[in-house]
Amino acid sequence: MITTEEFKKEVWRLAYKVGVEPKEIHIRKMKNKWASCSAKGRLTFDSSILSESTETRFEIIIHELLHLKYPNHGKMFKRLLDAYLRNEIDIMMK
Repeated sequence: MITTEEFKKEVWRLAYKVGVEPKEIHIRKMKNKWASCSAKGRLTFDSSILSESTETRFEIIIHELLHLKYPNHGKMFKRLLDAYLRNEIDIMMK
């Protein structure tokens, strides 16, 4: 399990690599989702994400960060998500 502060640092580090800048990052209990992204750039993550594996956190964070570029799940979103997930190890280690 990581702390809230460590998690937020992880989100900011990945945001830099993706080339986006979230306006806010929040962690709270969510009923039905792992995370959400508002049209105003607010990312909200379920608090249970703190106890997930590094790989699972990475996938969820990247998914939400890409919504800052592509708000829907269209072709470009899916292609970029696939590319980031294929290169997960390289991105996490750099």
